[in-house]
Amino acid sequence: MRLLREINAKFEIWLMLWLYGYIIVVVAIEVIRRFGLDFSSLWGEETARYMFVYLTWIGAAAAIKNRTHIRIDLFSNVLPPRGKALLNIFATLCAITFACFAIYLSFDAVSVSFRFGSVTDGLRITKAWFLIAVPFGFSLVLWRSVQSFFIDLSDIRTGTVTEKKETLFN
Repeated sequence: MRLLREINAKFEIWLMLWLYGYIIVVVAIEVIRRFGLDFSSLWGEETARYMFVYLTWIGAAAAIKNRTHIRIDLFSNVLPPRGKALLNIFATLCAITFACFAIYLSFDAVSVSFRFGSVTDGLRITKAWFLIAVPFGFSLVLWRSVQSFFIDLSDIRTGTVTEKKETLFN
């Protein structure tokens, strides 16, 4: 049970750190190869670009989990705690709806890539492995939004509001 709590608390952070590290190392190697050795590879630039896409979607889920995603707080600043919680629930339901819609539509692109065998330019492997970043990321967004929804329901019962949590990398 402790392991599951730890994974729930740190999943996005560890993935983001790994992806950042990968991107930095690969881009540094490619810069050295290009300017020091006068040649470069396609795989380095291509994998760094695709890992950046994964990083973006995982970061969106982390922002929802920590309540640090972009919000317009014009109304919530003047509302009492119960009104803020209701507004949070509305925003969370909108995020859940959008995530479900995005997952549904993005799986179509992935299945088309698998079906027709489209491959990446440099690596020559199926693009589906990189296109799956979108449904994977939105699945994380959906999971974190559902968690936020239950937190907001609890806030209505207790009459409190869960504000922004700590920053990602304390």
